[in-house]
Amino acid sequence: MISSETINDYLSRLASRQPTPGGGAAAALHAAQGAALVAMVARYTTGAKYEQHAALVNRITSAADHLIVESLALADADERAFQAVIDSYKLPSETDELKAVKTAAIQEALVQAAQTPAQLIKVAGEVVDLAAELFEVANPNVISDVAAAADAARAAATTARVNIDINVVAIKHGEARSRLSEQTDGIEDKVVLAADALVKRVRERILS
Repeated sequence: MISSETINDYLSRLASRQPTPGGGAAAALHAAQGAALVAMVARYTTGAKYEQHAALVNRITSAADHLIVESLALADADERAFQAVIDSYKLPSETDELKAVKTAAIQEALVQAAQTPAQLIKVAGEVVDLAAELFEVANPNVISDVAAAADAARAAATTARVNIDINVVAIKHGEARSRLSEQTDGIEDKVVLAADALVKRVRERILS
């Protein structure tokens, strides 16, 4: 599982000629790093100087820590979901009945595989929201890491979007495809716009 392996082991698997982990897992780790950066900046925004913001900072710290765990869980979930797609393509198809079973399994696996990146985009949005809240009160010595968190979350959202797309186009069942498209079309746009805006604000503050 990605959540319990070393960085070197994960990267070795990612670089290898095997289907999992792939872009979906990488997207989840982008989100996890974004959340971790938010948590780090929050922990530097403590002490007497920031006492008036203690409640806000404590809430952000706790929420960011939770998003790290959730992102890592989604990394593992994405790997399992994609493996299920691979396994479904390996099902036997010697008879019409087996072909029908295989086709149904493939379509179900594809639909399920699109759910994890959709969840991840929501998590990425939460990371950006927390980073934006923290920006207002953050320790200026680590303000650049607020932008780094936003950019990491942005990468998570846009990468997850591509993973949704590749599953949607492979779904043959019109109703399932339409339903999934309705649920996911444009869900990354808000995250991207918010992240870009926050990065701009951070850079303006640094350069002012």
